[in-house]
Amino acid sequence: MPHSLALWLDRKGNLSWLRVATLALLVWPAVLAGYAASRSGLTGRPVNELIHRSGWWALIFLLLSLTITPFRASGRWGRLIDVRRMVGVAAVVYAGAPLSLYVLDQNGDVVKVAAEIVQRLYLTIGFVALLGLLALAVTSNDAMVKKLGGLNWRRLHQVTYGIGILGLIHYFQQTKADVAVPMAYAGLFLWLMGYRILARVRGQGALDAPSLLLLTVVAALLTFAADAAWIWGLAGRPPLPDFLSLYGPTLLDTDLGVRPGWYVAGAGLAVVLLDLVRARMRPATRPALRPRPAS
Repeated sequence: MPHSLALWLDRKGNLSWLRVATLALLVWPAVLAGYAASRSGLTGRPVNELIHRSGWWALIFLLLSLTITPFRASGRWGRLIDVRRMVGVAAVVYAGAPLSLYVLDQNGDVVKVAAEIVQRLYLTIGFVALLGLLALAVTSNDAMVKKLGGLNWRRLHQVTYGIGILGLIHYFQQTKADVAVPMAYAGLFLWLMGYRILARVRGQGALDAPSLLLLTVVAALLTFAADAAWIWGLAGRPPLPDFLSLYGPTLLDTDLGVRPGWYVAGAGLAVVLLDLVRARMRPATRPALRPRPAS
């Protein structure tokens, strides 16, 4: 087997348990979907459910690939860079599955599928995001890095940020009622983008704990504000003071579900805690990072 296909081996050809665990994580959603299909555990429209499942996992793995940069720095674990490409390519594979399944659902009528993509905005957005991911996947290898040059390659792969925005818009458009989950993902994406912007402004590859805390507070507050604005619009735009007096108690009312801002705050605080703990354990081993996405 060519070494390039032996995903469980590191660059030196040695078995990497980090790669093994990552590969298991990436394959697990497909295994679950296959098991559910074999047991008739899907809904009355199994192909449609598989389309939504694979699209959701594509977004999750895209966000996970962006998460590696801050976790690599705060966790003082430089080896995470070794699996970022795997996660990004998995996002491409899962993003391509909905299109393939949709063609299958339309009995292979490619012309009809193309017409649907052109006529329906949410399909157009999803298709454009898929094309962007495919372009990144094609160039996500050492040969293309050498051919394009490191600087040009990094600039090209910054397209990942725009693809993330398109993916979130596509997810919002498919959500019919409660947008709490897409809003939470949007808040996490905001945190990830804020991390890169703040690191660039400060001329640093990694942020310290106070900067991480500031970023978390700002991202959580913006998520709460966006969530409140959305509910305010759905509620028929009552007077803002009256609405805020009603929205405030929902932040702690579990009957209405945990609001998205709390997820952003929790995730950000977890990174702050990780940075503090690892700073005490290994104070001089923070990787020198250059923010660059890889798919």
